[in-house]
Amino acid sequence: MERIVVLGGGFAGLWAAIGAARKCYELGIPAERVEILLIDRTDWHAIRVRNYEADLAQVRVRFDEILSPIGIGRVRGEVEDIDLGRQRIAVRGRPDPIGYDRLVFALGSALVKPSLPGLAEHAFDVDTYEGAVRLGNHLAALSSRPASIRRDTVLVVGAGLTGIEVATEMPARLAPLAGRHVILADHAPWIGSDMGEEAREVIDQALAALEIETRPGIAVASVDDGGASLAGGDRIDTETIIWCAGMRSHSLTARFPVLRDRFGRLPVDPYLKVKGLEGVFAAGDSASLEIDGTHTTVMSCQHARPMGRFAGHNVVCDLLGKPMLPLRIDWYVTVLDLGPWGALYTQGWDRHVVLKGEAAKRVKRTINCERIYPPLSGDRKAILEAAAALVSPPPAMH
Repeated sequence: MERIVVLGGGFAGLWAAIGAARKCYELGIPAERVEILLIDRTDWHAIRVRNYEADLAQVRVRFDEILSPIGIGRVRGEVEDIDLGRQRIAVRGRPDPIGYDRLVFALGSALVKPSLPGLAEHAFDVDTYEGAVRLGNHLAALSSRPASIRRDTVLVVGAGLTGIEVATEMPARLAPLAGRHVILADHAPWIGSDMGEEAREVIDQALAALEIETRPGIAVASVDDGGASLAGGDRIDTETIIWCAGMRSHSLTARFPVLRDRFGRLPVDPYLKVKGLEGVFAAGDSASLEIDGTHTTVMSCQHARPMGRFAGHNVVCDLLGKPMLPLRIDWYVTVLDLGPWGALYTQGWDRHVVLKGEAAKRVKRTINCERIYPPLSGDRKAILEAAAALVSPPPAMH
């Protein structure tokens, strides 16, 4: 028996495993010949991009609901190390390493928290399900405390896409607090620095309508249980600091003898093979792929899902000596949730605005609640069909 190991069960890893199972099925390869094994630290596929929402009931899907019907094996555990020479994976708590014949690295990314005094102890985040639950419990408890500026103020640090979605969700989540005050801060000179002027105008409009204060051009120097001290000497009094600034790929990418990009991502060729290595593929937030001749993939489910499907298809082809398929994506969109105000839908790398308000919000709901989920019916055929090595069209504008 030969073994394909997929590390990570996020958007890229889950679809890589399913894509591999689909290709084995297409080729008539029995499970006794090729084993597909997914390793993840939890029992859940997390719909991570929904962690900013108030209701977290549907933001996780059990792996076994998806993997068991199609015969994919699973190991629960934290990946501690990779021995590329011996083709072995060390998993915490397991005495023996797990061997592989082909590897798909899809351990994703994590929020970067700088070593600011007090940040680790006193700040919240929505990077993980556990972190989102912790924040939700904290917000729910605020209304039972005596009213004060510190209680009623929420500071969101990092005004990229995640920070904007977290901040614009806050007015509704803080509705029980009469004196609620949301501040969105960033070190950049403007909010939504990567969005372009046209899109930033819409974001500013939404933030103003939701009465969210913006503080661009500032830096946090330290955090304590009563607020944040800024580099310029000012202070923001608050019991709720939500850190949304900075992402980096999984630290185990450092085990690979390749030149990584500024996010720590592994360079992959159009077939999702790590450049310069044999038998190793990477997908999702841990991989950097030039997808249209000019642009590289972004760290989002928009690119992680097709990268995973193609990596799964190609890892089987590589193992069995079959032709592989290159991945090329010739479109790019951004659909940004703006809370009760609505949403923003842009097209192209220059982020031209095509929808905003409630019309864009309907598209965002479809993406968050339907498009990015695997089939939940338990039907083997439907699960395998969903993993075809194809690039889906952009979300429909209705």
